[in-house]
Amino acid sequence: MSLSLVCPIWGIPDTEVIPVHENRGDTQKFAYISSRAGGKYIANCFIDLDRQECDERAKARLTTWLIEQRQLGKEYPEIDEAIIEKVKQQKDLSVSERADRLLRAMETKVSYIGEPVGLQSHTDFWLAHSESTNEKEVRYLAKYLKNQGWLLNASGYPNQMMMFQITVTGYAHIAELEAVNNESMQAFVAMWFDKTMDAVWKEGIQPAIEEAGYKPIRIDWTEFVDKIDDQIIAEIRRSRFLIADFTHGEKGIRGGVYYEAGFAHGLNIPVFFSCRKDCLSQIHFDTRQYNYIDWEKPKDLKDRLVKRICAVIGDGPRKT
Repeated sequence: MSLSLVCPIWGIPDTEVIPVHENRGDTQKFAYISSRAGGKYIANCFIDLDRQECDERAKARLTTWLIEQRQLGKEYPEIDEAIIEKVKQQKDLSVSERADRLLRAMETKVSYIGEPVGLQSHTDFWLAHSESTNEKEVRYLAKYLKNQGWLLNASGYPNQMMMFQITVTGYAHIAELEAVNNESMQAFVAMWFDKTMDAVWKEGIQPAIEEAGYKPIRIDWTEFVDKIDDQIIAEIRRSRFLIADFTHGEKGIRGGVYYEAGFAHGLNIPVFFSCRKDCLSQIHFDTRQYNYIDWEKPKDLKDRLVKRICAVIGDGPRKT
């Protein structure tokens, strides 16, 4: 079988295609690097979006899903037929959300404040990061950003070149988008969801959050329709802070704890790290720089966690 070096989603050339493992019949997977898909992802080499009646808008939503997965910390998110079917049923992002994403993407392309950035170059990048299917949509979103006062035409360039500068109010808007939700009373908990951890939750983490005056949320207790990763993203964004406990069993640390802690960090949401002492030496070295609460008993975790939350975040609205 000859491998076509194109993005299976958008059908455009990729910079690199890497076999994920040895060929096993029809399960061969490849890691793709596609600017039109926003970066890296994994897919079965036989996946066919046209056969699954995945139109341009659905492909744009799938691209958004991939970008959000990478924000969660998954370097190579994997798409399969179930993911594609799910994305087909989802709604497009709102126009304002798409414009915000375009503005934030533009910020990543400038090296200094006031540097002009053009929308005629890096076309695939703008399409991917604004959930757009064509350049006309990108231009429309840019016009909206101009009308809001967040962009202005860069001086010395013809309008048709689509060269812009982000304004001071534009940078202020980006800061608002990235700001911590200081009004939230919600605390997101990332941990190993195992029965052996029930006491840690009931006697340690849950009462600590409540005593500090906040509302704890565990994703496994939340009812949702969307794919679990989408719900994780939404709930972390709504949260005032995140508790990441890295205690684990024989199979090792739950990868989701790393993803969720990393995503919260990317949003400037405070993260409180904890781990049972006997597991602490096995955590990834990249996270050892953080001030872990190393605990032995749930009560110990609870007492220290309350103090740290109140010292760093302050008393919550539910504190009595």
